[in-house]
Amino acid sequence: MRPRIQLLTPELIGRILCEAFELLMSPGVRVGSAPVVELLRSAGVEVNDGVARVPEQLVRNCMASAPRDFNLYNRSGEKAVHYGGDDVHFDPGSCCVQMLDPDTLEARPSETRDLVRLIQVTESLPQFAAQSTAVVCNDAPSAIGDLYRLLVVLQHSHKPVVTGSFSAAGLQGMIDLLAADSGSQDNLRKKPRAVFDVCPSPPLNWSEFGSHNLLELARAGVPAEIVSMPLAGGTAPVTLVGSVTQHAAEVLAGITLHQLAGPGSPVVWGGAPAIFDMRTGGAPMGAVETAMLNMACAEVGKHLGLPTHGYLVATDSKFVDAQAGAESARSAMLGALTGINMISGAGMLESLACHSVEKLVIDAESIASAYRLVRGVETRGATLATAMFAQTGLSGEFLKLKETRAHFRQEQHLPSPVIDRSARGSEPPSDAFTRARARVNELVSQYQKPSFPEDVLRKYQSIVEREADRAGVASALSGD
Repeated sequence: MRPRIQLLTPELIGRILCEAFELLMSPGVRVGSAPVVELLRSAGVEVNDGVARVPEQLVRNCMASAPRDFNLYNRSGEKAVHYGGDDVHFDPGSCCVQMLDPDTLEARPSETRDLVRLIQVTESLPQFAAQSTAVVCNDAPSAIGDLYRLLVVLQHSHKPVVTGSFSAAGLQGMIDLLAADSGSQDNLRKKPRAVFDVCPSPPLNWSEFGSHNLLELARAGVPAEIVSMPLAGGTAPVTLVGSVTQHAAEVLAGITLHQLAGPGSPVVWGGAPAIFDMRTGGAPMGAVETAMLNMACAEVGKHLGLPTHGYLVATDSKFVDAQAGAESARSAMLGALTGINMISGAGMLESLACHSVEKLVIDAESIASAYRLVRGVETRGATLATAMFAQTGLSGEFLKLKETRAHFRQEQHLPSPVIDRSARGSEPPSDAFTRARARVNELVSQYQKPSFPEDVLRKYQSIVEREADRAGVASALSGD
């Protein structure tokens, strides 16, 4: 039996959806662009003064055309991530603007070299099914920053990618990069390698650039992950269930826009909800209530049969310390027990402002433990224990049994040296951060960069130069 945790009863989920549909009619959803208004009006939606009143039946019709599951593929065209059911995957958190320097333990602006190092480590850790465009490269032109980060990931990884665009103008270049990587636009549609985060603005607002990206992804057949971000007590109702209701309304509105633009295109019931800390004025990503919000929001999506996403495994600590370990491990476990399909956030510090590769490898150990937990307890053999006792009697010598040798690797997760289980005195004493730093160096030294056909590299070059010209900046291709 797979262990699981659930916060919401079916009855409460029904009430959440009922009120979410009410919110879509009153006060309605603010929409920020003429193409969205035209699309909605063509579907019979009333739009006045930039506010759309979206009827429940239209939303349900659009949900019916959304796929119940889909896959992301690796560079070789193999299925690597399954969005759907209770399958659980993890990827590093994305879009940090700072990096924790492992030598000074101070946060500094992140650069290309930091993104490359993150990619190299993520590529080597089986706990991460996907890469992400993890940090902003402050040494690259910001006008093509999203494209540049995706380029660096594609240059250094075989895994699928969780990414996104902070502008409407930059999206097409990113889609073109992925099509070049896949061989064609048609190949990208058939075997997508990336999913794009697209965010509404709370409360109940689909901005011009967010809705533009949502529609364009739908038309291209590239998976979109709707990441609603209600802040309980700040930009959303203070009650957890009230914020979950707002989240549902924002995602339902997004799915409606998405499926009207591209019926059948893959879309994810995602989110990064959090509470608003009344003492600090911040959004604590390590708070247990933030984890509960992510769990509850995902439960609503799972109730509707849609693929799910959440933002967990992060911390509010400024360092890779006991607080970081406690908050990140707790939410990794809770997310896995909920069965959230993609969980973003590993490696992140300081309420998503800072990334740490050392934390990423520590988080990988927490994720491995979470995977072990959700596998649950299994029976092996005709009896549970009596057959083994028949061999050992009361001697206690189970270590000698062939069953022990045959099954211990399935029964036990054996962590990397980042986790210290040695007896005192058998190894020189060290702390987890020191061991994590050694592990990072080991993984980076073992990493091998993918090789590319010349025609793919030429396509990359052409796309980047085109986008650089469009943005009025010098070309920035190198990700080395």
